[in-house]
Amino acid sequence: MTQISSNIYHIGVDDDNLDLFEGQYPLTSGISYNSYLIDGGTIAIVDAVDTRRTTEWLARLSDALGTRVPDYLIVQHMEPDHSGSIRAVMERYPDMKIVATAKAIAMLGNFFEGLDLTGRTIAVGDGDTLRVGSRTLRFITAPMVHWPEVMFTLDISSGTLFSADAFGSFATMDSAAAWPDEARRYYANIVGKYGTSVQSVLKKLEGKGIKTIAPLHGPVLHSPLNHYVNLYHSWSRYEPETRGTLVAYASIYGGTAEAARLLAGMLRDNPDAGEVVLLDLCRHDVSYAVGQAFRLDKMALCSVTYDASLFPAMYNFLHHLELKGMRGRKVGLVENGSWAPIAGKLMAGMLDKMKDMQIVEPTVTIRSRVHSSDIAALRSLADALVKA
Repeated sequence: MTQISSNIYHIGVDDDNLDLFEGQYPLTSGISYNSYLIDGGTIAIVDAVDTRRTTEWLARLSDALGTRVPDYLIVQHMEPDHSGSIRAVMERYPDMKIVATAKAIAMLGNFFEGLDLTGRTIAVGDGDTLRVGSRTLRFITAPMVHWPEVMFTLDISSGTLFSADAFGSFATMDSAAAWPDEARRYYANIVGKYGTSVQSVLKKLEGKGIKTIAPLHGPVLHSPLNHYVNLYHSWSRYEPETRGTLVAYASIYGGTAEAARLLAGMLRDNPDAGEVVLLDLCRHDVSYAVGQAFRLDKMALCSVTYDASLFPAMYNFLHHLELKGMRGRKVGLVENGSWAPIAGKLMAGMLDKMKDMQIVEPTVTIRSRVHSSDIAALRSLADALVKA
């Protein structure tokens, strides 16, 4: 049990041997399922944990409670990595009540068939308050950040905001590397599609005197909070953090990779190019590429033509960018094909489905391998990207 604010304690658990989050996002050192205990004389628990760690969590909760029993379980988000242990904790403490939005309460039956919660739920709406002994909690609805039932909880006296999945990261509780890299990758891939919803809830938080942000994954954030909040403003507006270019490539036999490396080298040789990140889409998980696309203001996409279509790794990347709402980037294109290169046209078509994506000319076409005659075109594209 770790105290994070006056009479507020972290009782969550780390899942340090989980390798894939949501069955798709790689974890380098696991992730935390954060849960909190508010002790105002009356006791409230804020969120449960994944069933992978139910036993450990219940033991931590029992140690924190001693001989007392909790009065409320505040359910901010119904995803199973947070709601999974609800049945176990409600059965252990039969007098405890669930506090949640009406939509969250309606979802309980989806996950816990046969769990009788008659008379044990309290539905709250935006701005509602709850007295927890000496403390007052205010609830702030946050629909589609990133599920429709989500709410945040503000402990008014301490300025502690329990922010559900917002401000979370692919990290354990004590990770020093969580911000900004793993928080950005988490945001872009988990919450990224819902920038408008994030902007709406950020407005609600203005002037609330928040001093601590307690998310459901990764470390608790303490004042000064401007750095974290400003990043969330940038990410949710799809504004790049840094001037620079992501050179992302999908190559079969090395010809496209060679073109990408040459282009990246030309950009790095230009002092005005900003940061250059070279990333092999076949060897890096797409979530890292999406995170870099959110961070930088430009991309150079280099793909081979495959079965009269895009090579799957590039298609997957562009598909993910569209799913996550990517917009407002300047993009150069390099295509490869031994007899009928159409990757450039297909990449442009996928980019056209996203908002405010600007193609930087020229599109460079190579045939199987980079030839001496292609160098000038690659250099022209590098120069155009720097000037764009």
